[in-house]
Amino acid sequence: MMRDDEIIDEVAARVLRRLGLAADRGTVHAEFERLTSDGDHHDDASCASCTGRGECARRRPVTLRRIVAAGACRVAQRFPGGKVEDELAACIDHTLLRPDATYEQVNQLCREAAEHHFATVCVNPVHVAACAAMLRGSGVAVCTVVGFPLGTTTTEVKVAETRQCIDHGASEIDMVMHVGALKSGDLQGVYDDIRRVARECGRDVLLKVIIEAALLTDEEKVQACLLAQRAGADFVKTSTGFGPGGATLHDVDLMRRTVGEDLGVKAAGGIRDRATAEQMIAAGADRVGASASVKILRERDAKPQ
Repeated sequence: MMRDDEIIDEVAARVLRRLGLAADRGTVHAEFERLTSDGDHHDDASCASCTGRGECARRRPVTLRRIVAAGACRVAQRFPGGKVEDELAACIDHTLLRPDATYEQVNQLCREAAEHHFATVCVNPVHVAACAAMLRGSGVAVCTVVGFPLGTTTTEVKVAETRQCIDHGASEIDMVMHVGALKSGDLQGVYDDIRRVARECGRDVLLKVIIEAALLTDEEKVQACLLAQRAGADFVKTSTGFGPGGATLHDVDLMRRTVGEDLGVKAAGGIRDRATAEQMIAAGADRVGASASVKILRERDAKPQ
C-alpha cells in the first residue's frame, strides 16, 4: 500500500499532466511551488506587498509558525481588536449556518464573537451586511459561504454571489467545491470554478475552498487540495458541516501535508469540545469552524489547575 506522501506525489504529477503541465515525480513539488507563486497572493518570504492593515496573520497563518519556529516568543501584529484572552479564540470561525437562524441569534453570534475575539463570524450571505455593521471596528471579520452547501451552483452564480457578499462587507469567502466534477475526473472544470472565484476575491478577501472530504477518497482529497492551491485559494477546508461527515484528524493531516506551508487548512464539522479543536490544530489546522465556540472556550476555565 502506498504511503500518504507517495499518494501526494503521484496525484500531484497526474494533476499537473491533466492541466497540461507535465512534470516528473522529482520536480512535482518544485513545480507546484512555482505555479502557485503567480503574484495573486502574498509571498511568505517578502513583505514588499504588505498593506499594513494587519491581514497577514489571517491570510498567511503559516508565516507565524515559521517566525515562532525560528525562536520568537512574541509577534507584534497591527489589528483593531482588543486583547485576546485565549489564543484558541483567534483560530475559530464562530459559525451559524442553520437555515432557521433568527436575526436575534445572528446578533447574539456577533456579540459573542466581539466579546471573545474570535477570528470571524461565519454566516449565510443574507446576514453578511448586518454582521459587518455590528462588528465594524471590533477586529472580528465576517466570513460567508458561497455555493453552499452542495457546491453545485454554476460558476457564474458563485462569482456573482461572491461579488455581492464582498460588497456587503464579507472579507472571507468559504466556497464549496463542485465535488461531482472532481469525482467525474473534470479537473479542469474544478480548477476553473475555483480560479474565477479566487479572482473575484482578489488580494483583499481570503478564499477557503471546502472540499467535503467525507465524500472523497484520499487520492481525491489530494487532487482537490492541489487544484485549490493552483487556482489561487488561501485555505482548504474539510467540510461544510452539512455533509455525511465532519473533520477528521487524518484529513487535516493529509491536507496539511498536501499543501505544505503555502495554504491554510480549516477543520470544520463536528468540532464540539476544546480537546477536539486543539487536536485539529496540532494535526495542522490553522482555523477551526465551530458553532459551539463559546462552550469550547469555557472548557478552559473548567480544566483543573
